[in-house]
Amino acid sequence: MKGLVKFEPSSYYHVVNHAVGSENLFRSDENYRYFLRKYAQYMPSVASTICYCLMPNHIHFLIRTMEDEAAQTHPKFKGDFHKLVMQELSNLLNAYAKAYNKKYGRRGALWIDYTKRFKIESDSYLTSVINYIHQNPVKHRFTKDLRDWTYSSYGSLLSEKTTLLARKEVIRWFGGAKEYANFHTSNIAKLLEEWEY
Repeated sequence: MKGLVKFEPSSYYHVVNHAVGSENLFRSDENYRYFLRKYAQYMPSVASTICYCLMPNHIHFLIRTMEDEAAQTHPKFKGDFHKLVMQELSNLLNAYAKAYNKKYGRRGALWIDYTKRFKIESDSYLTSVINYIHQNPVKHRFTKDLRDWTYSSYGSLLSEKTTLLARKEVIRWFGGAKEYANFHTSNIAKLLEEWEY
């Protein structure tokens, strides 16, 4: 099924999940910050993060899974790489949902039942997905300029502050910080039309 591929070692994946029904995942700045703290607790043990964008009712991440050799020494590895990554992803989403439900006095599921994951298998696809993820707030009309959206990795990748993002890899991929910024500000309409999630 499209969007439900298995995680494999040393591979890039576009990961997407959505709130159930018409729910929002994030109601305040603190919600966004808390989610990122939980992300930093679970995901770096199984993948490096290329970029991300948190939207009010859905999330996008582009990750590169760990090497197979590293997985062998992971304390939770039981012989199935896909299950290892899914377990950490599930731990992240469940931990956030539990805290969110407690804070807002709600019950039941917060996330849809499955996390979509699309394997990136070409250089052009990788470049487009990075741009697509950062353009998501523009696409959904939350802002007219991606630089104004706080909860994406766009600005962090240009910053010099400490980060868990694979900053050097991304900037090098685009040929430099200037080229990275220029790519994001050119052909926006065309690139957004090409992608639908």
